[in-house]
Amino acid sequence: MRIALYQPDIAQNTGTLLRLGACLDVAIDIIGPAGFDMSDRALKRAGLDYLGDVEWRRHISFAAFEAWRRERGMRLVLATTKAERPYTDLAYHTGDIVMMGRETAGVPDAVAKVADVAVKVPMRDHRRSLNVALAAAMIVGEALRQVAMGNASPYG
Repeated sequence: MRIALYQPDIAQNTGTLLRLGACLDVAIDIIGPAGFDMSDRALKRAGLDYLGDVEWRRHISFAAFEAWRRERGMRLVLATTKAERPYTDLAYHTGDIVMMGRETAGVPDAVAKVADVAVKVPMRDHRRSLNVALAAAMIVGEALRQVAMGNASPYG
């Protein structure tokens, strides 16, 4: 299971998701360009002392990420407020990548069209969205729960 961050804008959210990945053994893909300094020093500060405990990789662009993903045959699950399907109505698999859009703009339509499936976190009317790290934690938590029901343990 992986989480992909599409051109993240906020270093603290990226750090939170790196920490989530370390704690839950979920790999993180960061698709550039990011809206903040992506140097090792900046990422170490954002990821605190968890950066060494998470499998993560940078992709210079969405095209580079997409080529890498397709080569591995992984399903792309897009989290978006524009989806019709609630995240709890999808059957997740260990090879899924849950992609989160930019905090300020989500993903462009061309990126959304590439996704194999789109899901949303249902919310009350007249609310724009949840924090990207919170939404990712909810969706990946459900995905890990489902994987655990089919396997002895999703954690190895």
